[in-house]
Amino acid sequence: MISEIPKTYEPKQVEGKWYQFWLERGYFAPRVDPQKKPFVIIMPPPNVTGELHLGHALTTTLEDILTRWHRMKGDPTLWLPGVDHASIATQYVVEQNLLNEGLTRHDLGRERFLEHVWEWVNKCRDVITEQHKRLGISCDWSRETFTMEPGPCGAVRTTFVNLYKKGLIYRGERITNWCPRCATVLSDLEVEHEEISGHLYHIRYRMSGTESHPSSRSGTTSTTEGGSGEEFITVATTRPETILGDTAVAVNPQDWRYRHLLGRSAVLPAVGREIPIIADDAVDPSFGTGAVKVTPAHDPVDFEIAQRKGLPLVNIMNLDATMNENAGPYRGQDRFAARRALLADLEKEGLLVKIEPYIHSVGHCQRCRTMVEPLASRQWFVRIAPLAIPAIEAVVDGRIEIIPQRFTRVYLNWMESIRDWCISRQLWWGHRLPVWYCQNCGELTVAVDDPDACAHCGSPDILQDPDILDTWFSSALWPHSTLGWPDDTADLRYFYPTSVLETGYDILFFWVARMIMMGLENTGEIPFSKVYLHGLIRDEKGDKMSKSRKNVLDPQVAMDKYGTDALRFALTAGSAPGNDMRLSQQKLEGSRNFANKLWNTARFILGNLDVQCSMFNVPPSPNLEPRTLNLELFVEDRWIRSRLNRLIAEVNQSLEGFMLGEGLSKIHDFVWGEFCDWYIELAKIRLRAPGSPSPIPVLVDTLDTILRLLHPFMPFITEELWQRLAQHLPERPDSIMIASYPVADESAIDAAVEREMESVIEIVRAIRNARAEAGVEPSRFIEALIAVQDEELPLKSHLPAISTLARVRPLTIIDREAGKVRKDEAKVLVLRDVEVILPLSGMVDREAESKRLQREIEKWRDQAARTEAKLQNEQFLCRAPADIVQREREKLAEQKDRLGRLQKQLEEWGFLPSCPQPWRRSSEISSGD
Repeated sequence: MISEIPKTYEPKQVEGKWYQFWLERGYFAPRVDPQKKPFVIIMPPPNVTGELHLGHALTTTLEDILTRWHRMKGDPTLWLPGVDHASIATQYVVEQNLLNEGLTRHDLGRERFLEHVWEWVNKCRDVITEQHKRLGISCDWSRETFTMEPGPCGAVRTTFVNLYKKGLIYRGERITNWCPRCATVLSDLEVEHEEISGHLYHIRYRMSGTESHPSSRSGTTSTTEGGSGEEFITVATTRPETILGDTAVAVNPQDWRYRHLLGRSAVLPAVGREIPIIADDAVDPSFGTGAVKVTPAHDPVDFEIAQRKGLPLVNIMNLDATMNENAGPYRGQDRFAARRALLADLEKEGLLVKIEPYIHSVGHCQRCRTMVEPLASRQWFVRIAPLAIPAIEAVVDGRIEIIPQRFTRVYLNWMESIRDWCISRQLWWGHRLPVWYCQNCGELTVAVDDPDACAHCGSPDILQDPDILDTWFSSALWPHSTLGWPDDTADLRYFYPTSVLETGYDILFFWVARMIMMGLENTGEIPFSKVYLHGLIRDEKGDKMSKSRKNVLDPQVAMDKYGTDALRFALTAGSAPGNDMRLSQQKLEGSRNFANKLWNTARFILGNLDVQCSMFNVPPSPNLEPRTLNLELFVEDRWIRSRLNRLIAEVNQSLEGFMLGEGLSKIHDFVWGEFCDWYIELAKIRLRAPGSPSPIPVLVDTLDTILRLLHPFMPFITEELWQRLAQHLPERPDSIMIASYPVADESAIDAAVEREMESVIEIVRAIRNARAEAGVEPSRFIEALIAVQDEELPLKSHLPAISTLARVRPLTIIDREAGKVRKDEAKVLVLRDVEVILPLSGMVDREAESKRLQREIEKWRDQAARTEAKLQNEQFLCRAPADIVQREREKLAEQKDRLGRLQKQLEEWGFLPSCPQPWRRSSEISSGD
């Protein structure tokens, strides 16, 4: 009964109850049907670093929409959840916690430190699971997977061993990105480059030898000190401290300024080491002086030059970014302290020519924001080009579709220029490299299972490599490792390849590309057929959310305040694949308002249904199927059915095309606009009319369809309302979750009925707008005449509805000729199919309204005159700040606009007898939309 339905929707009283109900019924587990192709999503695993943020909420909301939709369509549906160990991020968090206790990981040692990490991880996993459940996500929790569990660990080791045996994993010395704070190497994708204001330092290197080579060429300088000639070559650098690691000075072979120096040597400042002058095409003659220092151990471009020219590598830094023994007198100093000391010494020696401001891009650690140091070190790499070729082909030939399509080119550009992937990390938390070094013969043993002895000489004296694998190595295996690979499991055979990979566009290269490469390599099949990339969440101004800006919205707080369905609605509405979206408190409030609107609508329908069943003493489950009552349906009934079936077709089409935000917006507009604002208002008229055919069957059927359409987006409120409605439905599954998703009935779509009702709505809306403009009291009826332009348009049956909704009485339909006669002394609304004539005598007190409008016109005319006079005053224009002058100009424009609109209103109402004006038509009189 209506008394049992609360007046307001309270999400906290609903959400937990229904989630537990779904869990207990086992609805989240897939129903395997060998005759049907399953729909499968493998959840992008959140990191075990703390609570979920809005990005996780967006990801899981979109995936839950797709999952619930396919489940309601009858597809065998698997959404497999999991979490990621996140080596760098998790170790960073745990180390920060230890610092609060005055400890470091080195104080504990590796074993005890890992115990702390596992304790943190287990707590974090519980928090993440509960927060996911709070979001209402319908994944199969019985299959939840963690990247450090035995199954994924076995997949990681198997992949490493297989790639090593194929020669696709190797160990070598190359320039890598080193984070001094995290004390590990980073991949290129884990480095974020930022534009910083730095300096370009011009430094002179003395040429070796005592002979003077006088020259006026640019770039060299000849001086005589103490009777002996000295010659210099000047280089420009942004990192002067790395001078200590130089092994050459390079110029472009086409640069005529330096040809005479090629083959000679320069003396390195501070350490006195002689280095050659060489030529290489990589040098840009326009940069600085055209001569550059070559520091192979600390610059990737210089490393490549050194490889081509056979130059040695001189590492001048320790792993904590302090200077080592190769830095000579600066040993032990921090890199930036060494920079300052070296510059001071160079200035004393007259070798610092000049310092210029310089904007350049500098890499920073994605996690801790520390400035990254390019450093040559011996690391493990994946030879990636052979793996990239089939991954490129899979996208080019259409086996994998990237949504939106514009990211396909982005993917291909990156894959076609891909570099080898550094996969070793100098951390303690993560998948340890399955590599053992023999202390006897020096050979490597690479194995899936821990060996007892060297595979080459049989010595038991072997040590495992202390490094761990890059987190993304295990994540790259996620779609197939979660389903049991490398074992031939039933899950792997049925659910792989998966259907959709849904994630943010910002990890297209981190994760998506690597999953495609590894999936094809390990299984011979693509890991998924579609990649759906969503955008980033920004605040209402379009700024990226960050704690430093204090513009972060906590999803838990949002759910507490607005409800989970409102948060899900706000995250989805207006979203489009690949586009960033804005989220604000106002959007959340609007989403909550829609939930309340839906609640009140259902409450109205159920209340009237209870009353009807009680009045006629009928059981609570009458046959309310309107499809059996076609001959008894009113025009508005056929109209709402037609509009509803159009909506069903459009929403299904939107979901098929992954335009989830578009689909939700269409449902919102239909519910709030056509159903609530118009059909229910028309239904109220019939409910108050004794003996009139009841609109209840159509109301119930439409509400049922709306709830099923909305369920994937707003699962909690739709389940609560549907359970109350279900007792009145001819078919009643135990949950809306397993009810069928609506399919459009093409036979119910009626274009003629839609046009007829659109005309009725246009008439009512236009009259309402005219009343509001004229200030007519809401309760007062006014006269209206309708001159029909299309004689075939049947409006007579709608006159009672128009009269009631527009508050017009008497309401008369007249022909065109009569309409021409009645237009004098009336406001005419020119609409698509009709003209509505509203006699002025029934709308306003002409004399009082004329005086009011004239007073307003005089007031605004005076204000505009004063503002215009100020703007014509030369002293004001010369002395006032530019923003004040601009503000006055804007004020004048607003005053003139207001004056013009008042004058127009006076003319439209015919209050200017001395200046008669023709009646304004469609271009000047709003029909109100």
